Amino acid sequence: MIINNATNAYMAYTPTPERKFFAQENSPVDSLASSYTTDTVTISNEAKAAAQEQEIQIRLDTIKTKPIIQRTSEEVKFVNTNDKYLAKIAEKDPQTLTAEELDYQQKAGGFVNTMATLSASEKALYNELVAKGDYEAAAGINLIALSRTGMEGQEVQLPNGQSFNPTNTEITAENIRKFFQHMFVDSSGEMNRRFEALATYLDQHPNEKDV
Repeated sequence: MIINNATNAYMAYTPTPERKFFAQENSPVDSLASSYTTDTVTISNEAKAAAQEQEIQIRLDTIKTKPIIQRTSEEVKFVNTNDKYLAKIAEKDPQTLTAEELDYQQKAGGFVNTMATLSASEKALYNELVAKGDYEAAAGINLIALSRTGMEGQEVQLPNGQSFNPTNTEITAENIRKFFQHMFVDSSGEMNRRFEALATYLDQHPNEKDV
């Protein structure tokens, strides 16, 4: 199109007046709008509690992957406060804890896991000693578990010139007196008493010599 003058140009580019549409009363538009309603979504207290418990458990699992020396004081407090089973164990007399409870306490607390070095039958012996109240003998097994920790199959050279592998040496009265009790230097004699209590118990219970 050829524009000859300003007037024609203005007329050519003036937009057409905007059309306005008004929905009539009782029109389909009104019906569509009325079909939308606002729903109120509510979360039950049970669901909220479950979500919170899940969050707590996730954080507990994360913290428990760290040894105690890598945990902050806040993380230690969080575990002690929120791990219900650990709190229950902590309320008990330490001498009366079962091997399984000690194992859980060591893992959850980020401590050295000595109980992991004991076999199922050795843990059963430990639990029997605890149940009978023979805490000295049970403490002897604790020392053996400690002597195995971190050894990874290595042999130990004893002061008397003998050597042995504490990891695969059975807990018998003979092995206690011959090997295990010589791994510890104890001027108080307390450790020797514990080892002797365990050896004596095994002497008196022949069926439990080999565990």
